[in-house]
Amino acid sequence: MIVGVPREVKSDEYRVGMRPVGAELLARGGHQVVIETGAGLGSGFSDDDYKAAGATILPTAADVWVRADMIVKVKEPQAKEWPHMRAGQVVFTYFHFAADRELTLACLDRKIISIAYETLEQPGPRGRATLPLLTPMSEIAGKMSTQEGAKYLERPQKGRGVLLGGVPGVEPGRVLVLGGGVVGTCAAKISAGMGADTVIMDVDADRMRYLDDVMPRNVTTVYSEPHAIREYLSWADLVIGAVLIPGAKAPHLVRASDLKRMKEGAVIVDVSIDQGGCVETSKVTTHGSPTYIIDGVVHYCVGNMPGAVARTSTKALTNATMPWVVRLADTGYKSLAEKDLGFRMAINTDSGRLLNGPVAEAHGLKVAM
Repeated sequence: MIVGVPREVKSDEYRVGMRPVGAELLARGGHQVVIETGAGLGSGFSDDDYKAAGATILPTAADVWVRADMIVKVKEPQAKEWPHMRAGQVVFTYFHFAADRELTLACLDRKIISIAYETLEQPGPRGRATLPLLTPMSEIAGKMSTQEGAKYLERPQKGRGVLLGGVPGVEPGRVLVLGGGVVGTCAAKISAGMGADTVIMDVDADRMRYLDDVMPRNVTTVYSEPHAIREYLSWADLVIGAVLIPGAKAPHLVRASDLKRMKEGAVIVDVSIDQGGCVETSKVTTHGSPTYIIDGVVHYCVGNMPGAVARTSTKALTNATMPWVVRLADTGYKSLAEKDLGFRMAINTDSGRLLNGPVAEAHGLKVAM
């Protein structure tokens, strides 16, 4: 199989879908890897690194797309990339279809096989499914959310002027985390480590018991319901949206009218923005222009937060994805789907057919039978 890795073209995206070691592993298996020139530079990998690993460097993205049987990326194909997609081509990347109807329709129209990192499942503890290809970026985004929130609380960034950790004689900042999954847990760890008073909200009692056991004493768990959310919105200096329903559009836990309850200069970091955001007033921003203000509340809604720490992110992501890339190249997606039900969940579109129920529901489309 010919596996292609184009350079990412989303704004301020510096990650790359494959490290040189990945090209070496595929070459050992008899596959050919083609890389767009400069694709790895943002993560610290040169064209020479890829050449030494056995990859072929091609001058343009079009050259990569036309040659490859399978494309391996980081972010969803951008509009400028859609014309390159062709029927029967496998594209393995993050898609987040539920938040983007136009992308969904484009992939159906181009009849590609869309295999989404974020919906690939594997068995986890107590029989619960895990999302192994989403987890590493969720960990990074969770840790970054507190880091970025702390920065935008600074007065020059239009925030309240609050230091999350406080100092002797001055109370620490207050952080509300909506969601106790991977993102929320990592956000709370950093928040607690900085010394902030932190509240995590979730609806899973078992999860909250676990968090109550493992988190430090300055972290409190609270059941997530509308009255409690509104109460803690008025309490918080920083709100971190960390809600995830796999493959589906995120629910709006914070309504536009709720912002009036928040403090002037409070900050919202909506990590759920890739799935549409869990705050009604959230809209996608970029690293170049990361924030906007509504009703005095600073909104940070960057859709590719881990792209800012591309070296770390690329290593973490490809550690998780490369075994699946190799399996895909060796066996093909149909055979792999027959053997692995969790992998089958990652196939969102197949040759013009929509296979993901939550995506269909989000856009009023029908799932192919």
